[in-house]
Amino acid sequence: MSEPHPAFSSFVQKKIVTRRGSEPKQDRSTRTRRLLLTAASELFSEHGFRHTSVKDVADRVEMTKGAVYFHYPTKEALAVAVVEEHYGRWPALLEQVVAEGYGPLDTAAQLLARAAMAFRDDVVVQAGARLQIERPQIDAQLPTPYVDWTELLESLLVAAQEGGEVREEVRPAAAARSLVAAFFGTQHISDVLHGRTDVVDRWAEASDLLFAAIRAR
Repeated sequence: MSEPHPAFSSFVQKKIVTRRGSEPKQDRSTRTRRLLLTAASELFSEHGFRHTSVKDVADRVEMTKGAVYFHYPTKEALAVAVVEEHYGRWPALLEQVVAEGYGPLDTAAQLLARAAMAFRDDVVVQAGARLQIERPQIDAQLPTPYVDWTELLESLLVAAQEGGEVREEVRPAAAARSLVAAFFGTQHISDVLHGRTDVVDRWAEASDLLFAAIRAR
């Protein structure tokens, strides 16, 4: 039996403790939750947590507030669901990249490149990022951002260095912190200046420089 990929040990989805609605038992209920989650993501991304109300979400999907509360009993529950969905994107992305058979260093590069596309195109990813910034306003214990990404990249860089893909003098932990700082800084600046429309291109520029400095000659 083959060894598990080194990234899987550090990149796992966490369940957030909060008051929740009942679990959906029918396909229709599941579809309704998905509709509400998308609407909440759009509004949180556009206006933030403080300036989005449950009524705003209800109005966007043409439902009553009571119908929304049936699925999500508080605005915090909606925010938590969006943040959980945001974090749920990354293990799925990791699994997809690993299945394509890249080495550890190229796995790291591919993950970050595709994460940039998710920040450009996926409203749940965009909303989750904004909600993490606004976490002091949300009455729920949201995960500490950036930690899992740093651990994931460090594990990949350690494996890459052991395989001769990374220069001997590179410290994987320091390189991982630098990659995370550069990636999330790039997506934030792109968001502020251009609504993330250029995040893929701006990350490609930064990625070329950083991975050239890390990769063994």
